Amino acid sequence: MQTLISIILYIIGLFILYLVIKTAVKEGINHSIVGKHLEKKYENTEAKKYFL
Repeated sequence: MQTLISIILYIIGLFILYLVIKTAVKEGINHSIVGKHLEKKYENTEAKKYFL
């Protein structure tokens, strides 16, 4: 039983870490000079669909 709880907590921790890294990378790219240049160059107005 204790092993199951440890596995569940580990999975929840990894999921939270995934969300933090995904948000940091997305915001970092969007606010960088290169990200702004690419956005202006391609002007993709279609909303992207993400898993979450």
